[in-house]
Amino acid sequence: MRERSASRADERRYLALLSEKFPTCQTVYTEIINLEAILNLPKGTEHFMSDVHGEYGAFDHILNNCSGVIRERVKATFRHELTATEQADLCTLIYYPTERIRRLHELGQDTPEWYSTTLLQLIRLARYLSDSYTRSKVRKAMPVAYSYIIDELLHASAGADTDRHAYHVSIIRSIVDTGSAEDFIESLSALVKRLAVDHLHIVGDLYDRGPHADRIIDRLMAYHSLDLQWGNHDICWMGAAAGSAACVATVVRNNVRYGTLEILESSYGISLRELALFAEKTYHSGDVIPTAEKAISMILFKLEGQLISRHPEFDMADRLLLDKVDLAQDSLMLDGKAYELRTVDFPTFDADDPYRLTADETAVMEGLVTAFRESDRLRSHVDFLYEKGSMYLAHNGNLLFHGCVPMSESGTFRRVDCAGAHLSGRAYMDWCDRTARRAWHEGDQDSLDWMWYLWCGQDSPLSGRKVKTFERTYLIDKTTWVEPQDPYYTLAMDPATCRHVLEEFGLPRDGHIINGHNPVKAGQGESPVKADGMLMVIDGGFCEAYHRVSGIAGYTLVADSHGMRIKAHRPFSGLEAALDANADIVSDDDQVVTYDKPLTIANTDTGSRIREQISDLGRLLDAYRMGELPEHGDA
Repeated sequence: MRERSASRADERRYLALLSEKFPTCQTVYTEIINLEAILNLPKGTEHFMSDVHGEYGAFDHILNNCSGVIRERVKATFRHELTATEQADLCTLIYYPTERIRRLHELGQDTPEWYSTTLLQLIRLARYLSDSYTRSKVRKAMPVAYSYIIDELLHASAGADTDRHAYHVSIIRSIVDTGSAEDFIESLSALVKRLAVDHLHIVGDLYDRGPHADRIIDRLMAYHSLDLQWGNHDICWMGAAAGSAACVATVVRNNVRYGTLEILESSYGISLRELALFAEKTYHSGDVIPTAEKAISMILFKLEGQLISRHPEFDMADRLLLDKVDLAQDSLMLDGKAYELRTVDFPTFDADDPYRLTADETAVMEGLVTAFRESDRLRSHVDFLYEKGSMYLAHNGNLLFHGCVPMSESGTFRRVDCAGAHLSGRAYMDWCDRTARRAWHEGDQDSLDWMWYLWCGQDSPLSGRKVKTFERTYLIDKTTWVEPQDPYYTLAMDPATCRHVLEEFGLPRDGHIINGHNPVKAGQGESPVKADGMLMVIDGGFCEAYHRVSGIAGYTLVADSHGMRIKAHRPFSGLEAALDANADIVSDDDQVVTYDKPLTIANTDTGSRIREQISDLGRLLDAYRMGELPEHGDA
């Protein structure tokens, strides 16, 4: 009885709070009508990208063309009026308005007539796209300075001979005459891109290999609506920013190896001077491995050895390889066999204590850890990754995560030792998420060590393979480089396994799993769509280093009210080619899912939340009608 009484009291308090926003029956009616109308709008377009790996040019272009959505909408609006070349001209303008107008100005082609025609075309396109949204949402998407004028233009009369049409033509003329046409074109282009995609999903790995992950994150920080699922490369940078020495050494080594030091030194203000000086005085030059790479690699493997020894629960004793080095024989003993070393330049190696850093190595690492932790720009970027990111996301019936859900060969979820608690499946993923956040906010050694494990541990859901960095660095025999993968990657080819995973995360059995992490070998006939369409692997393949593996520039995914489409992209030829010749990233469409009838917002997670709001408002309305709460104030 007491519980029911407390429940009624809680309900009354909740409705009293709700009544502050909706103080009368009329305000409740109005909001319910508004919400019911929203439920019947088309489902917004979702855009999925993954494994961008610092390739800003290709990323920016695909973000601008919305994986071909802009081109499709231009064609749908103007297919009977503009030639293919004219449509391409308009698309390029929308992608890069400032640069395109500058180019037209240099050619003397930015005439008043061109401005007037272009403004009218952009208004028509924006009007077409705005039909999927409430007028309020469209207004919020407009640039504040021009919102009133753009709102007027978007609601023109269809009749060309009406006074209303003449009114809008006069607005366009005034825009051109006052010299503000360029600003309006830039604003309308931004609005078109904003309306073309309602929400963006990044399924991991913004960092490493390419040089400009910082610019990518700056771009994402200004994006209107997005979420992130962390990739193993992201988590390593996050761990480095939090103070993990092993993650710092890994990040530095990756950038040294890929020749992308600019992001450290210029973008984040992290000096590598002490490392370079140490490497120059300590290691021999002219070797098969550059001195800086040799120096940071040795430091990394020592730090990894210390970390693995601190955590026997990681079950990574087989990764302790420095103590297997035999410099007298120029070899390393692995599984009872001697393998030749690529280099024997190991001046800081002590066979009696192989994982101890020298005083100079310690000084180098202390300086680097401090530099990572004190980089304001890096901290702001990592703050953003934590704010918008997570280990996984269940959204609109789809499950998004970067790598895998660790599994055993039998298809059960692998139980992982998490500080004494053995967790699996969703519980393990949730624990990893909490631990990553603790590393950032608390910085305790255990959570920092876990950040490194999440980067490369075999049971890490972000990695899911036995990483062979040591062998790839020092051993000539490439058979030792093979990295065994978690059984998930094979088992998930079976729809039954996908249903098992979806159920574990509380999703319907007919949902979809969306992964990145593993480049799809399209050149060898591999498809990104697996398990009868239940699994989609959208490793973007943006990084040029992957093109020879994938055979293409990777995949993205578009999901709208009509279905889900995989987009296969060709390499981006650069901004100049786009401006000069309308060079776009050519995308091949593969319709993966087609809905029997178009989905509305009622069919989405947002729709579920709206129905809950309508239910709450219905209870408030009953409380007003029954006299349990008084109406107050004016509407």
